[in-house]
Amino acid sequence: MNPQWTEIIVFAALFVLVTLLGFIAVRWGQPTRLDHLDEWGLAGRKFGSWITWFLIGGDLYTAYTFVAVPALVFSAGALGLFALPYTVIAYPLVFLPLLRMWSVSRVHGYVTPADFVQGRYGAPTLTLLVAVTGIVATMPYIALQLAGLEAVLRTMGLNGTGLVGHVPLIVAFVILAAYTYRSGLRAPALIAFVKDVLIYLVIAVAVFYLPAKLGGWDTIFGAADTKFTKTATPADGLLLNVNNQLQFATLAFGSALALFLYPHSVTGVLASRSRDVIKRNMSALPAYSLLLGMIALLGYVAIAANTRPIVNGATGRPDSNTIVPVLFNSQFPDWFAGIAYAAIGIGALVPAAIMSIAAANLWTRNIYKAYLRRDADSRAEAQQAKLASLVVKFGAVLFIVVIDPQYAIDLQLIGGVIILQTLPMVAIALYTRWFHIWGLLAGWVAGMGWGLVMLYGIPNPATGRQHFGGSALALGKLSIAGWHPFAGSLTQIYVGFVALIGNLVVAAVVTIVARQLRLFNGTDETDPADYHEDEGSPRLAPVANMLR
Repeated sequence: MNPQWTEIIVFAALFVLVTLLGFIAVRWGQPTRLDHLDEWGLAGRKFGSWITWFLIGGDLYTAYTFVAVPALVFSAGALGLFALPYTVIAYPLVFLPLLRMWSVSRVHGYVTPADFVQGRYGAPTLTLLVAVTGIVATMPYIALQLAGLEAVLRTMGLNGTGLVGHVPLIVAFVILAAYTYRSGLRAPALIAFVKDVLIYLVIAVAVFYLPAKLGGWDTIFGAADTKFTKTATPADGLLLNVNNQLQFATLAFGSALALFLYPHSVTGVLASRSRDVIKRNMSALPAYSLLLGMIALLGYVAIAANTRPIVNGATGRPDSNTIVPVLFNSQFPDWFAGIAYAAIGIGALVPAAIMSIAAANLWTRNIYKAYLRRDADSRAEAQQAKLASLVVKFGAVLFIVVIDPQYAIDLQLIGGVIILQTLPMVAIALYTRWFHIWGLLAGWVAGMGWGLVMLYGIPNPATGRQHFGGSALALGKLSIAGWHPFAGSLTQIYVGFVALIGNLVVAAVVTIVARQLRLFNGTDETDPADYHEDEGSPRLAPVANMLR
């Protein structure tokens, strides 16, 4: 290892700052009962517009944004820009559904999406599936945050071999685990302020300073075009081609559908004070997409700067996730590079904390209390959630230690394939109960099974992996019970989109059959009026700080 001490000191100073904020957050807002999930897991459900904006922004714009997207643009070109239309269309898509989710959750005291499914269908099996799917889909997303943080540590010279190479990451997450355990959702909400200030500062400097230093955007795009013209992979390039246009469109649309199905996204929404807070945030959050576009272009800037990824000391292979950190290291003074590294590192810690809290809430409410300890009171629930959040974090660390996330973005896209299979149970159920519980169950099995089979068959030549190497499938390899409807086609498509279509078709067919057979369809504890209640309504369930 060759530590770069100036960068390490600046990074460590800012890391200590957010650590202190994480512990101080336990007193933020004067919580009365941190032994209740409403307080520990949802911060009392009383965040206003500004706090919610920083919280959800910090939750959604993660190390995926700052590391994985520019790394994909660096390696593949235009395809990596799918994240822009994805975040542009996501907010109009979810604007009304999230309002309905907030209202029905506040009326009945739901903490997780699986709570809503239980209330909507009264079907424990469906509830369990949504909970397990949420936890499983969240794990690779947390691992992506760790990959981003480790890329920064590696660039600063902390790049040891074997397990030693992961020690700095483990230390960072021990600290994260400690203040999340103590302060709950308040910790990442408070730290998100620092994260956003640092990120906006770094990107504002980068998008003006780097092009000027490297000869302007003409030079940058020219260098990228030269690289992609020479590449042996026909999918790469400054423009999409006939084989990846469908992949781009389905990837953007599928990712937009998946974004607010993730339990951590719902957690940020349910922590809001009112429907008006959500409306303002769905209108204002697209401002982050402008930032995302600037960050994505750093992939092209890295090409012009002749940036090369660092070899992972633990695996002996180049780590593409280090592209942006190496770019900053080579183009900025050490002290500013340290600030940039801190921005990326904190940008990984905030969502990782929220994700672990959301997964812990699912475990506690929909598995632990539902199956292991039905008489658990609010104190026992909160304690179990705190412990579960630790397990989730260190499970994600183990995930990183065991695999080699050459392209961290694959972790998020694979998680998207998984979480999309809950769309009929959660998002569609906010509007209609037409799908039968047996149809939903069959659709989930079909979509999840088909999706995982397709993912298993996708290799990644860059890493040498033969399975689970990405989320893009050539239509020529698409098999429906042995039938290949697009045999020979090289056009790519997002696996998650295909699996969701299969899910919906099977769910609809089984629903029609089940209705003809008049099979029992569970019970619905919600009322149409529940989906429109707002702050101040006497029908809202009391939150922890109102309980005595």
